[in-house]
Amino acid sequence: MNNDQKLYMEFISGNQKSFEMIIDKYMEKLVYFINSFVNNIDTAEDLAQDVFVYILINKKQYDFKYSLKTYLFTIGKCRAFNYIKKEKKLTVLEENICTDDYDNIEDIVFQNERHTKLRKTINKLKPSQSRVVFLADIEELPYKDICQILDMSMPQVKSLLHRGRKKLKEIILKEANSYHE
Repeated sequence: MNNDQKLYMEFISGNQKSFEMIIDKYMEKLVYFINSFVNNIDTAEDLAQDVFVYILINKKQYDFKYSLKTYLFTIGKCRAFNYIKKEKKLTVLEENICTDDYDNIEDIVFQNERHTKLRKTINKLKPSQSRVVFLADIEELPYKDICQILDMSMPQVKSLLHRGRKKLKEIILKEANSYHE
Protein backbone atom coordinates (compact mmCIF):
# COMPACT_ATOMS: atom_id res chain seq x y z
CA MET A 1 0.00 0.00 0.00
CA ASN A 2 1.49 3.36 -1.02
CA ASN A 3 1.39 6.67 0.90
CA ASP A 4 -1.69 7.94 -0.94
CA GLN A 5 -3.58 4.78 -0.12
CA LYS A 6 -2.51 5.01 3.52
CA LEU A 7 -3.75 8.60 3.63
CA TYR A 8 -7.03 7.47 2.12
CA MET A 9 -7.39 4.68 4.71
CA GLU A 10 -6.80 7.25 7.45
CA PHE A 11 -9.43 9.48 5.82
CA ILE A 12 -11.94 6.61 5.77
CA SER A 13 -11.16 6.04 9.45
CA GLY A 14 -12.17 9.64 10.19
CA ASN A 15 -8.89 11.57 9.98
CA GLN A 16 -9.90 14.83 8.28
CA LYS A 17 -6.25 15.99 8.07
CA SER A 18 -5.52 13.08 5.72
CA PHE A 19 -8.26 14.22 3.36
CA GLU A 20 -6.88 17.77 3.45
CA MET A 21 -3.43 16.42 2.60
CA ILE A 22 -4.87 14.58 -0.40
CA ILE A 23 -6.55 17.78 -1.57
CA ASP A 24 -3.33 19.77 -1.12
CA LYS A 25 -1.37 17.20 -3.09
CA TYR A 26 -3.75 16.82 -6.04
CA MET A 27 -5.96 19.91 -6.39
CA GLU A 28 -3.67 21.92 -8.69
CA LYS A 29 -2.83 18.91 -10.87
CA LEU A 30 -6.48 17.96 -11.14
CA VAL A 31 -7.49 21.51 -12.07
CA TYR A 32 -4.88 21.59 -14.82
CA PHE A 33 -5.99 18.20 -16.15
CA ILE A 34 -9.69 19.13 -16.16
CA ASN A 35 -8.86 22.48 -17.77
CA SER A 36 -7.39 20.58 -20.74
CA PHE A 37 -10.96 19.44 -21.46
CA VAL A 38 -13.08 22.46 -20.55
CA ASN A 39 -10.66 25.30 -21.44
CA ASN A 40 -11.91 27.47 -18.60
CA ILE A 41 -9.86 27.66 -15.42
CA ASP A 42 -12.78 28.76 -13.22
CA THR A 43 -14.89 25.85 -14.44
CA ALA A 44 -11.95 23.47 -14.00
CA GLU A 45 -11.51 24.64 -10.40
CA ASP A 46 -15.22 24.13 -9.71
CA LEU A 47 -15.16 20.65 -11.24
CA ALA A 48 -12.04 19.69 -9.30
CA GLN A 49 -13.80 20.75 -6.10
CA ASP A 50 -16.75 18.59 -7.17
CA VAL A 51 -14.38 15.62 -7.42
CA PHE A 52 -13.31 16.08 -3.81
CA VAL A 53 -16.90 16.60 -2.65
CA TYR A 54 -17.82 13.35 -4.41
CA ILE A 55 -15.00 11.56 -2.60
CA LEU A 56 -16.04 13.07 0.71
CA ILE A 57 -19.58 11.80 0.23
CA ASN A 58 -18.63 8.43 -1.30
CA LYS A 59 -15.58 7.53 0.80
CA LYS A 60 -15.85 3.80 0.31
CA GLN A 61 -16.17 3.82 -3.49
CA TYR A 62 -12.41 3.90 -4.03
CA ASP A 63 -10.97 0.60 -5.29
CA PHE A 64 -7.48 0.24 -3.81
CA LYS A 65 -6.22 -1.80 -6.77
CA TYR A 66 -5.81 1.53 -8.65
CA SER A 67 -3.65 4.45 -7.61
CA LEU A 68 -5.44 7.33 -5.93
CA LYS A 69 -4.21 9.67 -8.65
CA THR A 70 -5.80 7.45 -11.33
CA TYR A 71 -9.05 7.40 -9.37
CA LEU A 72 -9.10 11.20 -8.98
CA PHE A 73 -8.24 11.88 -12.61
CA THR A 74 -10.85 9.39 -13.85
CA ILE A 75 -13.55 11.12 -11.78
CA GLY A 76 -12.24 14.49 -13.00
CA LYS A 77 -12.46 13.38 -16.62
CA CYS A 78 -16.05 12.21 -16.09
CA ARG A 79 -16.97 15.52 -14.44
CA ALA A 80 -15.41 17.41 -17.35
CA PHE A 81 -17.31 15.35 -19.94
CA ASN A 82 -20.58 15.78 -18.06
CA TYR A 83 -20.00 19.53 -17.97
CA ILE A 84 -19.21 19.62 -21.69
CA LYS A 85 -22.29 17.57 -22.51
CA LYS A 86 -24.39 19.94 -20.45
CA GLU A 87 -22.90 22.90 -22.31
CA LYS A 88 -23.40 21.12 -25.65
CA LYS A 89 -19.74 21.37 -26.56
CA LEU A 90 -19.03 17.67 -26.98
CA THR A 91 -18.68 17.46 -30.77
CA VAL A 92 -14.88 17.61 -30.94
CA LEU A 93 -14.30 15.42 -27.89
CA GLU A 94 -16.62 12.59 -29.01
CA GLU A 95 -14.04 11.56 -31.59
CA ASN A 96 -11.40 11.05 -28.94
CA ILE A 97 -13.31 9.67 -25.95
CA CYS A 98 -16.40 7.11 -25.36
CA THR A 99 4.33 18.55 -3.57
CA ASP A 100 7.71 18.44 -2.89
CA ASP A 101 9.57 20.28 -0.05
CA TYR A 102 11.87 23.13 -1.11
CA ASP A 103 14.89 24.52 0.69
CA ASN A 104 14.20 28.16 -0.10
CA ILE A 105 11.97 30.59 -1.95
CA GLU A 106 14.27 30.73 -5.00
CA ASP A 107 13.72 27.03 -5.61
CA ILE A 108 9.96 27.53 -5.39
CA VAL A 109 9.98 30.42 -7.85
CA PHE A 110 12.27 28.58 -10.29
CA GLN A 111 10.17 25.42 -10.13
CA ASN A 112 6.92 27.36 -10.65
CA GLU A 113 8.36 29.23 -13.64
CA ARG A 114 9.55 25.96 -15.22
CA HIS A 115 6.17 24.30 -14.71
CA THR A 116 4.28 27.31 -16.03
CA LYS A 117 6.45 27.50 -19.16
CA LEU A 118 6.21 23.75 -19.75
CA ARG A 119 2.44 23.74 -19.28
CA LYS A 120 2.05 26.67 -21.70
CA THR A 121 4.13 24.80 -24.25
CA ILE A 122 2.17 21.58 -23.72
CA ASN A 123 -1.06 23.54 -24.23
CA LYS A 124 0.12 24.35 -27.77
CA LEU A 125 -0.28 20.68 -28.67
CA LYS A 126 -3.52 19.14 -29.90
CA PRO A 127 -5.75 18.52 -26.85
CA SER A 128 -5.48 14.73 -27.09
CA GLN A 129 -1.67 14.92 -27.26
CA SER A 130 -1.57 17.52 -24.50
CA ARG A 131 -3.51 15.28 -22.11
CA VAL A 132 -1.33 12.24 -22.74
CA VAL A 133 1.94 14.20 -22.46
CA PHE A 134 0.71 15.84 -19.24
CA LEU A 135 -0.26 12.52 -17.64
CA ALA A 136 2.89 10.70 -18.78
CA ASP A 137 5.58 13.35 -18.38
CA ILE A 138 4.26 15.76 -15.76
CA GLU A 139 2.22 13.39 -13.60
CA GLU A 140 4.48 10.42 -14.42
CA LEU A 141 1.58 7.99 -14.55
CA PRO A 142 2.14 4.50 -15.98
CA TYR A 143 0.69 3.86 -19.43
CA LYS A 144 -1.97 1.50 -18.09
CA ASP A 145 -3.30 4.26 -15.81
CA ILE A 146 -3.33 6.74 -18.69
CA CYS A 147 -5.27 4.22 -20.78
CA GLN A 148 -7.83 3.88 -18.01
CA ILE A 149 -8.16 7.61 -17.35
CA LEU A 150 -8.55 8.55 -21.02
CA ASP A 151 -10.40 5.37 -22.01
CA MET A 152 -7.90 4.62 -24.77
CA SER A 153 -5.98 1.56 -25.87
CA MET A 154 -2.28 1.19 -25.16
CA PRO A 155 -1.35 1.73 -28.86
CA GLN A 156 -3.43 4.92 -28.95
CA VAL A 157 -1.71 6.29 -25.85
CA LYS A 158 1.76 5.38 -27.09
CA SER A 159 1.07 6.91 -30.51
CA LEU A 160 -0.31 10.15 -29.06
CA LEU A 161 2.59 10.35 -26.62
CA HIS A 162 5.16 9.81 -29.36
CA ARG A 163 3.58 12.40 -31.66
CA GLY A 164 3.03 14.81 -28.76
CA ARG A 165 6.63 14.62 -27.59
CA LYS A 166 7.88 15.04 -31.16
CA LYS A 167 5.69 18.11 -31.67
CA LEU A 168 6.69 19.47 -28.26
CA LYS A 169 10.34 19.19 -29.24
CA GLU A 170 9.62 21.06 -32.50
CA ILE A 171 7.83 23.85 -30.63
CA ILE A 172 10.63 24.20 -28.07
CA LEU A 173 13.33 24.25 -30.78
CA LYS A 174 11.37 26.78 -32.83
CA GLU A 175 10.91 29.06 -29.80
CA ALA A 176 14.58 28.72 -28.87
CA ASN A 177 15.67 29.60 -32.42
CA SER A 178 13.38 32.65 -32.56
CA TYR A 179 14.69 33.74 -29.14
CA HIS A 180 18.31 33.64 -30.33
CA GLU A 181 17.60 35.59 -33.54
